[in-house]
Amino acid sequence: MTLEQQILERFGPLLTLAQLAELLHRSPQGLSFTLSRPGSFAEKINIARIKLGRRVYFRASDIAAALS
Repeated sequence: MTLEQQILERFGPLLTLAQLAELLHRSPQGLSFTLSRPGSFAEKINIARIKLGRRVYFRASDIAAALS
Protein backbone atom coordinates (compact mmCIF):
# COMPACT_ATOMS: atom_id res chain seq x y z
CA MET A 1 0.00 0.00 0.00
CA THR A 2 1.46 3.36 -1.02
CA LEU A 3 1.70 6.41 1.19
CA GLU A 4 -1.00 8.18 -0.83
CA GLN A 5 -3.39 5.24 -0.40
CA GLN A 6 -2.75 5.18 3.34
CA ILE A 7 -3.44 8.90 3.68
CA LEU A 8 -6.59 8.66 1.55
CA GLU A 9 -7.87 5.71 3.57
CA ARG A 10 -7.22 7.42 6.90
CA PHE A 11 -8.19 11.05 6.17
CA GLY A 12 -9.90 11.21 2.77
CA PRO A 13 -8.92 13.36 -0.23
CA LEU A 14 -8.62 16.63 1.73
CA LEU A 15 -6.88 17.15 5.06
CA THR A 16 -7.52 19.93 7.53
CA LEU A 17 -4.61 21.66 9.23
CA ALA A 18 -5.28 19.61 12.38
CA GLN A 19 -5.23 16.33 10.40
CA LEU A 20 -2.02 17.33 8.61
CA ALA A 21 -0.44 18.21 11.95
CA GLU A 22 -1.47 14.79 13.29
CA LEU A 23 0.05 13.09 10.24
CA LEU A 24 3.32 14.98 10.70
CA HIS A 25 3.34 14.55 14.51
CA ARG A 26 3.29 18.32 15.04
CA SER A 27 0.98 20.64 16.94
CA PRO A 28 -1.47 22.57 14.75
CA GLN A 29 -0.07 25.90 16.01
CA GLY A 30 3.52 24.85 15.33
CA LEU A 31 2.66 23.62 11.85
CA SER A 32 0.76 26.81 11.07
CA PHE A 33 3.78 28.87 12.17
CA THR A 34 6.14 26.75 10.05
CA LEU A 35 3.95 27.06 6.96
CA SER A 36 3.74 30.83 7.30
CA ARG A 37 7.54 31.21 7.14
CA PRO A 38 9.62 30.92 3.95
CA GLY A 39 11.47 27.65 3.49
CA SER A 40 11.67 24.56 1.34
CA PHE A 41 9.38 22.47 3.60
CA ALA A 42 6.73 25.20 3.65
CA GLU A 43 6.90 25.57 -0.14
CA LYS A 44 6.35 21.83 -0.68
CA ILE A 45 3.39 21.68 1.70
CA ASN A 46 1.79 24.96 0.62
CA ILE A 47 1.54 23.67 -2.97
CA ALA A 48 -1.13 21.27 -1.67
CA ARG A 49 -3.05 24.09 0.08
CA ILE A 50 -6.51 25.05 -1.19
CA LYS A 51 -9.12 27.37 0.28
CA LEU A 52 -12.82 26.60 0.20
CA GLY A 53 -14.53 29.66 1.56
CA ARG A 54 -12.76 30.48 4.81
CA ARG A 55 -11.51 26.95 5.37
CA VAL A 56 -8.05 25.72 4.43
CA TYR A 57 -7.47 22.17 3.22
CA PHE A 58 -4.52 20.24 1.87
CA ARG A 59 -4.75 17.74 -1.02
CA ALA A 60 -3.79 14.26 0.15
CA SER A 61 -2.16 13.35 -3.17
CA ASP A 62 0.11 16.42 -3.08
CA ILE A 63 1.00 15.81 0.58
CA ALA A 64 1.97 12.21 -0.24
CA ALA A 65 4.13 13.43 -3.13
CA ALA A 66 5.82 16.03 -0.92
CA LEU A 67 6.58 13.48 1.78
CA SER A 68 7.90 10.83 -0.63
